[in-house]
Amino acid sequence: MATPVRTSVTEETIERIKAMIVGGEFVPGERLPTERELAERLGVSRSSLREAIRALTLVGVLEARQGAGTYVTSLAPHLLLDAVSMLVELAPGATVLELLAVRRVLESAAAAQAAAHIGPAELEELAGCLAAMRRDPQRGDGDLDEVIRADLRFHEVMARASGNAVLAAFCAALGSRTLRARVHRGRGEEGVFARSLAEHQAIYEALRDRDPGRAAAVTASHIASVEAFVRNASGNAASGS
Repeated sequence: MATPVRTSVTEETIERIKAMIVGGEFVPGERLPTERELAERLGVSRSSLREAIRALTLVGVLEARQGAGTYVTSLAPHLLLDAVSMLVELAPGATVLELLAVRRVLESAAAAQAAAHIGPAELEELAGCLAAMRRDPQRGDGDLDEVIRADLRFHEVMARASGNAVLAAFCAALGSRTLRARVHRGRGEEGVFARSLAEHQAIYEALRDRDPGRAAAVTASHIASVEAFVRNASGNAASGS
C-alpha cells in the first residue's frame, strides 16, 4: 500500500492562495488582505502564511510593496518565468546541450511566427543590433560585452515579434543560460564574430522578406552552431586538451 504524500502547512497555504487567484478571488494588481485577516481566513498561523507569501513572491506571483502591503502581480509570462530563468542558470553544465536543443526548437518556432508578424519598428531595432555586432572585438574595434548585449537583444526582439508572450518568455529564459557559452565562444573561437554576424544577418533578411520557413531554418542553423561549439569544448575538456 502506497504511503500518502504529506504536505506541509506552508505548501497547503501556497496552493490555497494560488487557487484563490485562479478562481478570481484575487485578481492581478489587487492588494491582499492584511496578514492577520488572511491568516484567519485560511485558518493558518501567520508564520506559515509569511512563508507561503515569500515563496509566491520569489516566483513572481505576489509582490511585497514596502509600507503598502502585498499585491498580486500582473502575472505576465516574463514574471512567472523568472523562476525558470533561475533554474536554468543553476542547471549543471552537463545539461547545456539539452537546453540549447530546446532553445533551437523554440526559437525556430518564434522566428517563423515573427516572419509573419514583424513590423517596421522591430526590423529597425534588429538592424540596430546588427550594427552593434559589426564591431569585432577580435580585431580590436569592439567591446565583447557590447556585442553580446546586442546578440541577446536581437533574439529578444525576434521572439517578441512572434506575438506570443509565453513563447518569447521561454526563449528569453533559455537564452540567458547560454550567455556564458556565448562569452566563452567569443573569446576562444577564431572568426566567431564574423560568422555570428552572418548568421544573424541571414535571420534578419528572412524576417524582412517575411519568409517563415527560411527564418526557422536559419535560426535553427545559428543555434546549432553554438551547440557544435559547446559539444566540441566539452569533448576537449573531457580529454584534457
